[in-house]
Amino acid sequence: MGKKRDGRGLSKTQQAAKFLGVSVLAGAVLAGLALPAAGALGLTAKGTVEGFDEIPSDLKAPPLSERTIVQDANGTEIAKIYSRDRTVVDLKDMSPYVQKAIVAIEDARFYEHGAVDMKGILRAVNKNAQSGGVSQGASTLTQQYVKNVFIEEAGNDPDKVAQATQQTIGRKIKELKYAIQVEKELGKRKILQNYLNITFFGQQAYGVEAAAQRYFSKSAKDLSLGESAVLAGLVQSPTRYDPLNNRDEATRRRNTVLQRMADLKDITQAEADAAAKQPIKLAVSRPKSGCITATDGAGFFCDYVRNVFLNDKTFGKTAKARAKRWNQGGLTIRTTLDPQTQKSVQASIGGHVHSDDQVASAATIVEPGTGKILGMGQSRPYGFGKNETVLNLSVNHDMGGGAGYQPGSTFKPLVAAAALDQGMSPYQEYSSPYRMQYPSPVQTCNGEWQGHEGTQNENKSEVGPYAMKEATAKSVNTYFVQLISDMGICPAVKMIDKLGIERADGKPIQEVPSMTLGVQEMSPLTMSAAYAAFANNGTYCTPIAIASITDAAGKPMNVPRSDCKQAMSENTAKTINALLKGVVEDGTGKEAGLSGRDSAGKTGTSDSRYAAWFVGYTPNMAGAVWVGDPMHKRKMFNITIGGTFHEKVYGADTPGPIWRDAMNGALAGRPAPGLPTVQIDDPGDDKSADDGKGKPGKGKGKPGKPGNHGNKPGGGWHLPGDILDRLKQHH
Repeated sequence: MGKKRDGRGLSKTQQAAKFLGVSVLAGAVLAGLALPAAGALGLTAKGTVEGFDEIPSDLKAPPLSERTIVQDANGTEIAKIYSRDRTVVDLKDMSPYVQKAIVAIEDARFYEHGAVDMKGILRAVNKNAQSGGVSQGASTLTQQYVKNVFIEEAGNDPDKVAQATQQTIGRKIKELKYAIQVEKELGKRKILQNYLNITFFGQQAYGVEAAAQRYFSKSAKDLSLGESAVLAGLVQSPTRYDPLNNRDEATRRRNTVLQRMADLKDITQAEADAAAKQPIKLAVSRPKSGCITATDGAGFFCDYVRNVFLNDKTFGKTAKARAKRWNQGGLTIRTTLDPQTQKSVQASIGGHVHSDDQVASAATIVEPGTGKILGMGQSRPYGFGKNETVLNLSVNHDMGGGAGYQPGSTFKPLVAAAALDQGMSPYQEYSSPYRMQYPSPVQTCNGEWQGHEGTQNENKSEVGPYAMKEATAKSVNTYFVQLISDMGICPAVKMIDKLGIERADGKPIQEVPSMTLGVQEMSPLTMSAAYAAFANNGTYCTPIAIASITDAAGKPMNVPRSDCKQAMSENTAKTINALLKGVVEDGTGKEAGLSGRDSAGKTGTSDSRYAAWFVGYTPNMAGAVWVGDPMHKRKMFNITIGGTFHEKVYGADTPGPIWRDAMNGALAGRPAPGLPTVQIDDPGDDKSADDGKGKPGKGKGKPGKPGNHGNKPGGGWHLPGDILDRLKQHH
């Protein structure tokens, strides 16, 4: 019997252990009878239970966390992501050797006893009573499986993991009761299958399939006798018997497993001896998890997919629920990423901007009409090393990006679209001086703006009057200042809202006249999606990254869909197309023009040249390219980028060529449809007073004054064609 302490009898722990052993042997546990009040046995300490009958008998095994596979649009793997590397397989897909080995070394009487092994418990009780604690376990495979279920349910919560693994009599009693349920409901083969799928084998490998791949680069069904013995030996102590770091210990443990298998007649002694003579031959596959492993520079897009999952209520009502589902894994995520486009984007960026340059570049391409993100890349690789980053420079802050970058003149077409949609003619002229103050006051959505700020054009030679086509091609600042002051700020605010424009830092858009010059920070994804509406007859589609998801059982899950809405009239979109074609044909964006297909776009630089942009599109694709310092410290004067020195960086000379090369590669072999446009004649092309097309001839179209919307004869405002058509139908 138990060892006495100083004549005071058995300790409470010894009494409890003895009683548990007697109860089991008497059949009380198996009969489901209540144990005596735990308090009488000193079982009221933390981690114990009050009574056997009071333990819930319904064990809810959580779904096993598995690896998630992220694929491109063609189904090719981009990356594997997992909190626990596991691939669940059926028992038939596990080598018979590994099945026999795990039973032999962990629970030799597995097929003979029930939920608990009475002989094993008696042996452990006697040993523990002598030591005064729980020094030896008698857990069956079923009980070990139950414990692993508790650990799996605890996830990455250290407190819950500690509770699930604490060495107390209370926890053992819980295991016993749940083990009874599991044996009754599952049966031996299913228990063994579940055990081999849930158990930790070290080196981040959970389950026998992941372990087989990790240590031997093969499937569990192909494991040899010796390899199976190595894995079975790991379960007791994955660190001590790790064959990567403790080869001698691992070899001794393997041989112990082999001999145990021979003793149980699972294999012959000759087979055991032959396998024991062989050195452990590993073929290690290192853990490769996360977006850092993504191919073709798609790590940032992969990270964006993760953020979409964690932020979209389609995948769970709460952030906690979405995170839990993501960590559970087992998903196959087919994304919208087009491999041809992604390779072209990354190659173009790498050819123009080096990872160790003082500034960086980011580019995103989306598909007009669907919102699909086809490519997303940047010059600094995804990672934690030198000249690497995990900050996605293409997206907003809440989706893994930074605070955004001033888009400069690439914002002007958005304001022009608002004016055109309000009825302005593209022939509207403004005086457009070289330098001017913002007209004040200017109407906003909820009042008016007043101020004394001013702006100027890039060159002193840029002096009006200009109409919209030439002002857009030359990117004349003062023209667009006069335009938004004349129109009012609210129409522009409403237009950009319909185009999905929001500040990258999450702050509200500031209703100020300077917004027309792109002084509020945006992300490349935001700008590319907005410009895609011009190519799509004025219909804006919210960007999407996920095409479909199936869970571990192959069942489809709901995914967020693109929301497409008309943001402007088709005539407005056609007019913007005509204006922006002029930019790449004869304006500031000539270096970005594509040969052999219609394209349109706009250059942009921010104040002090902290950022330079090109945003452009074809009917097939719309893309935005940004170049600058993510920290907003390095001005791009006298700077070398990609091996090329620049006295000043312009949107045309660095972002423009990046966009051109990226689009050329992405569009290679694809159709080349034309952009729908309207005819906009250049100033002075028609000498007549009025050619009947609603445009002013020479000497007409005088600049409208601030607050005057040009409704007088000779003014620049005209009702859109669709409104005229509706008026004609009523007369």
